[in-house]
Amino acid sequence: MSPHRPRLAGKLSGLTSSAIRDLLKLTARGDIISLAGGLPDANLMPGERIAAAAEAALRDSASLQYTESPGWGPLREVLAGRESTRLGRPVDTAEIFVTHGSQQALSLLAEVLLDPGAPVVVEDPAYVGALQVFRAAGARITAVPMDAEGLRVDRLAELLARGEQPAVVHTVSNFHNPGGVTMSPARRRALAELAETHGFWVIEDDPYGELWFDGPAPAPVAAYSRHVIRLSSASKIIAPTLRVGWMNAPEEVCRAVELLKQGADLCGSALTQQIAADLLADTDWLRAHIDTVRGAYADRAKALVHAVRAQLGDRLACTDASGGMFVWADFTDGTDTETLLPRALDAGVAYVPGRAFAVGAGYSNSLRMCFTTAIPETLTEAVARLGRALG
Repeated sequence: MSPHRPRLAGKLSGLTSSAIRDLLKLTARGDIISLAGGLPDANLMPGERIAAAAEAALRDSASLQYTESPGWGPLREVLAGRESTRLGRPVDTAEIFVTHGSQQALSLLAEVLLDPGAPVVVEDPAYVGALQVFRAAGARITAVPMDAEGLRVDRLAELLARGEQPAVVHTVSNFHNPGGVTMSPARRRALAELAETHGFWVIEDDPYGELWFDGPAPAPVAAYSRHVIRLSSASKIIAPTLRVGWMNAPEEVCRAVELLKQGADLCGSALTQQIAADLLADTDWLRAHIDTVRGAYADRAKALVHAVRAQLGDRLACTDASGGMFVWADFTDGTDTETLLPRALDAGVAYVPGRAFAVGAGYSNSLRMCFTTAIPETLTEAVARLGRALG
């Protein structure tokens, strides 16, 4: 054996696997009702419509070739139109960049916007995917709490007043993962104003914005400032298998991301991008499809919240799900959700303990539950099993 063993990069020493992905391996048993995953329901995905779009795309041999690094031109045109409608202002195709899911967009942005040690602000509790990206980039992460109106922008303002100068503030503004809340319009405007005044970037991560139940989500933070980079995806509204995400960012950011993407994978799939363009451009079909998904998820969310309140009473306080995929809950009696999890698995139910979303310590009495992949009756049974695990 060679005395000089090749080494891995030092930056890996502080990284850990996603607790959620690890938990999914434990919940593959058919007898467990899993509230742990963050998966859309495959039974609601439009398989036949995707197949028709794929067949149409394959009639053109260009779908088998490399495409442009920023994304297939016609898809970027469709996305620019959608973003223009969402933001209430014209968005040029030069401001649209297609990525291999929105998680790749977040990873590429971390490389473009952050030097090692750069300060980054995230919401607390935080989206796990963002924590993984920012930790890999060597960022110095500060957490700002949330409440029922989303990110506590007043606490962010206090941080800035003390001299902290973040390079990036990351927010999941609509139907937060894991917190389940939506940022209020007033706070969106205030966050945009702080970004303009203090010169930092806001990354507005919005994969769930179209999955509203009671009414559309407010105008994006990006509607108020060009210091905001908006990310979204086809994964939650159509199907994850397409691996089509996108960013809406100033042209200078898109060009910088292009340089890095060329070094990573050159370009995305011309085939899946043509399929996505077909589906996203078919507005009447897409509207009806998303309405179907919204209706199913709304029924499931209400069933889960009702079951928690009816069966566990004041012992477990949970958010009202007005959209998205998740409910966040806190035990009021001191129950430790990591300690409880093995008993819950034995009882046949899984969830994600709150510590998985903590920047530091915290959320030992909290959990995240996903309601998208089970029918209402199954969700009611899941809460009953959780109750039996509690004893």
